[in-house]
Amino acid sequence: MITTPLAHAVLEAAESRRSIRRYSDAPVTEAELVQLVETAGRAPSAYNLQPWRWVAVRDPELKGRLQASAYGQPQVGAAPVVLVLYTDTLDALDNVEETFAPTLPADKAAGTKAHLRSTIGAQSEADREAWGAGQSYIALGYLLLVAESMGLGTSPMLGFDAEQVKSVLGLPSYARVPALVAVGHPAEEGFVSTRHAVERVLSLR
Repeated sequence: MITTPLAHAVLEAAESRRSIRRYSDAPVTEAELVQLVETAGRAPSAYNLQPWRWVAVRDPELKGRLQASAYGQPQVGAAPVVLVLYTDTLDALDNVEETFAPTLPADKAAGTKAHLRSTIGAQSEADREAWGAGQSYIALGYLLLVAESMGLGTSPMLGFDAEQVKSVLGLPSYARVPALVAVGHPAEEGFVSTRHAVERVLSLR
């Protein structure tokens, strides 16, 4: 059994996390949002490209429009904040220098940039942002665990009209929207769901 303090905290967050659909009136502060997104941004991504972007929606009228785009799911309106996760791999490529280590030699930085342009950048918009969405799901998993460790409840949602969400928020037409995440202080314990036995999902070879 892993017993280091860090491992214990991560295990505890993973084991205690449940989807929350009812929230208290306590606000999620801007400082909490910044910490949440900043820490979730530690998630790994290929080439460290970090193609994920977030919109924190707090305005009641805007949340109402998002709720309509999410087929009326009540947690969208109930949560003080709804985080919209979307991809902008094009922006990530255009600003890739921001992800380079300060000590990276100039020739290697130029070579990496050229390589990314000739591979990911050469893909169609659809393929490029599908690649970005695959990377962004890693950040989503980080965000859910970070929120749990901060005492915040979350409800990740895949049920929504992505084109409507993009229209409501004015997101780029090429963007993918992997998930909406309701975030707030829990007003319920959440439903305890059953997981597959590890023997069903793990093969030791």
